[in-house]
Amino acid sequence: MRFSICVMADIDEIGFFSHAEALGYDSVWVTDSQMLFSDCYAVLALAAQQTRRIRLGPGVAICGTRIPPVHVAAMATLNRLAPGRVHLGVGTGNTATRSMGQPPMRIAEYAEHLRVMRGLLRGEPVDYARDGLTRPIKMLIREKKYMSLEPRIPLYVSGFGPRAMELAGEYGDGLVFAIPPRGVPPAEALAHARAGAARAGRMLDNFHTAALTNVVLLEPGEPAGSERVIRTVGPNVMASVYYFYDAVHERGIEPPPFLRRIWARYCALVEEIPREHRHFRTHEGHYTYLHPGEAELIDAELIRATCLVGEADELIERIRELERGGLRELMFATGVDEKWRFSEEFARHIIASY
Repeated sequence: MRFSICVMADIDEIGFFSHAEALGYDSVWVTDSQMLFSDCYAVLALAAQQTRRIRLGPGVAICGTRIPPVHVAAMATLNRLAPGRVHLGVGTGNTATRSMGQPPMRIAEYAEHLRVMRGLLRGEPVDYARDGLTRPIKMLIREKKYMSLEPRIPLYVSGFGPRAMELAGEYGDGLVFAIPPRGVPPAEALAHARAGAARAGRMLDNFHTAALTNVVLLEPGEPAGSERVIRTVGPNVMASVYYFYDAVHERGIEPPPFLRRIWARYCALVEEIPREHRHFRTHEGHYTYLHPGEAELIDAELIRATCLVGEADELIERIRELERGGLRELMFATGVDEKWRFSEEFARHIIASY
């Protein structure tokens, strides 16, 4: 099992990457959300120069905000700085596009983006359509200068629903997905990926599986809803609420059962903001801070419904069960100042004992 961290892109915290490397983490993934955080590729470039071993990549890069050649050029440049230790994680965009009041990329567009991206990463010519014109394109790398596609850069496809998971099997070298309590078991995710691979006539040899999750490492006897826990993962918990607020209002569906007891109170907080600005309110604190009134909505029940929770022994056993099901990398997201201490505690109690 690989253990990794997903951080918010912060140009002022490049030291965190060497901190994570020294603690024994395998990777640090960096968010790509242009309205909220520093540019992920600028952060990754600086991190590449400050580290020697740890793997680096966007977590995940957003297809709807950059065209495929731009993503690939950025990654091939990073591959010059840190050869063989970069990966390209990509997704349709939730926060990155919703913070502009726009929906994520549709699945058919996602498939086309991945098809082009995969070909470019392999150094192949690939047909590319833009503004109604289709032409073959390829990365025109000469004399091994400027950027490099070697060693090969793995493409990890973010998929949280069955169709996107199938695209990972069709085009990707790996899948980034959500595990329970808010996601699916690894075996189920892999079954969808295999279905996509079969459609493309591919075999999933050395296919990578990475879970993006929220982790709560409880101290002995500590309740899941303690003040310390809420301070550490409260913004992560609320990110799930933000996601469903958009889904409920766009699709006219009911909120999921785990949110129904707080739903009216949360909606009242959001609706203090003019309707045309509510996409600011629901995303600006993404993984980083709580708005007034939000901490009062968070309790042990909501934390357990959105996070992997337990004392060290319990977490280790749950992670081993996930590994037996086919998971290869566990990545926890964090955007609060406590990430320095939490990364140390997780390394000491989980990684060292695993």
